[in-house]
Amino acid sequence: MRKEKVKEKFNWPITILLIIGLVTVIFPLYMTLMIALKQPSEMTNSISGILSLPSSLSFANFAEAMRVTDFWHSLFNSALITLLTVGISILLHSLIGYAIGRNMNQKGYKLAYLYIVSGMFVPFAILMMPLVKQTAQMGLDNIVGVILLYVVFYMPMNVLLYTGYLKNIPIALEEAATVDGASTWKTYWKIIFPLMKPMHATVAVLTALGTWNDVMTPLVIMSGSEMNTLPLAQLNFQTQFGTNYNLAFASYLLALLPILIFYLFCQKWILNGVVNGAVK
Repeated sequence: MRKEKVKEKFNWPITILLIIGLVTVIFPLYMTLMIALKQPSEMTNSISGILSLPSSLSFANFAEAMRVTDFWHSLFNSALITLLTVGISILLHSLIGYAIGRNMNQKGYKLAYLYIVSGMFVPFAILMMPLVKQTAQMGLDNIVGVILLYVVFYMPMNVLLYTGYLKNIPIALEEAATVDGASTWKTYWKIIFPLMKPMHATVAVLTALGTWNDVMTPLVIMSGSEMNTLPLAQLNFQTQFGTNYNLAFASYLLALLPILIFYLFCQKWILNGVVNGAVK
């Protein structure tokens, strides 16, 4: 008997959507790179002039952007804020998520969970002015205050993720550790915390992306100080007379590299963490 070949169906709608998504991502990156490599004299008002290849590759815009933004100092401030925020968030939010997730059947913990998660629906614009006043009165209108605010701002989302992820970790592991004489504190740090590594990576990337790219919080909290993050330093390219797009786009590419490297390092854990952290 002749074996009939099974024809594989080509899903055109999905393929077209993927192509559109790819173009949507690639096109802004291409435009950013082209403008960053051009001299101001090569910029024209026409679309073809903006998207055309530069006459010669020049990295002078990158060097000038680093000088204008005091790149290394601003990079250090951004990295310090981001790393401390991510580290504190993972330690604190995972602990809160564990305490709530394992006691969700109790009314007090469930109310605490709903109270914390409800913070996701409060926009920063409503909190901005009270926070500016309170941080100034408490002497926290500095980098420490910004880090503390970020830890609080990302608590609702992170607690939601950790609580959902705990549903996938059998409680039998903790019961076995308790039988062996381990305390709740030791059980958490020795067993539960390492098992949540995929969710740690997910929380780290989501928190780092939001912290690294944020402009408003450092702007309103640290205004008047000499502490500049990269997004704040990039505001120097925008004046009342216009925007220096060549330097601005070069600076954007420089700021993109560290967080992109961080994402590529953690990406293998992210999908697993998001899928397993979904509420069943």
